[in-house]
Amino acid sequence: METPEPRWLTDDETQCWLVLAGVLVRLPAELDAQLQRDAGISHFEYRVLAGLSEAPGRNLRMSELAMFANGSLSRLSHVAKRLEDRGWLRREPDPDNVRFTVATLTDAGWEKVVDSAPGHVAAVRRMVLDPLTRSQVRQLHEIGRRILAATDDAGRPLG
Repeated sequence: METPEPRWLTDDETQCWLVLAGVLVRLPAELDAQLQRDAGISHFEYRVLAGLSEAPGRNLRMSELAMFANGSLSRLSHVAKRLEDRGWLRREPDPDNVRFTVATLTDAGWEKVVDSAPGHVAAVRRMVLDPLTRSQVRQLHEIGRRILAATDDAGRPLG
């Protein structure tokens, strides 16, 4: 059986990919550095706290929270333990189905999100949104949505 020839990237596609690959490496590192420096938390920890802050009742099943934060359930469990130790999160069995665990943002966790959000939003604006026109922001949203859909369609986790 003959192996089909790979669809090699064109010069334009190669340049596009190299720029995107650079963004994929640098942006998470920069966001993480800003949150570590200004708030003493990682970007993943912030995503967990922010996800809970936006959820009704400030709580989510751990599996839903892992999907929101783009991380595995195992990684979330380790991070949730650290956040619990700091008093920012509480975990309890789901009253509707004890096979699940629910994470709840505490009042102290809410305060941490409120205190951390302005610096994080400023960093996102400076690094991602401010360099773009409104039209480019809409295009980036659509591009990101399509890439996420393609990775989801491929059956691979998004995190």
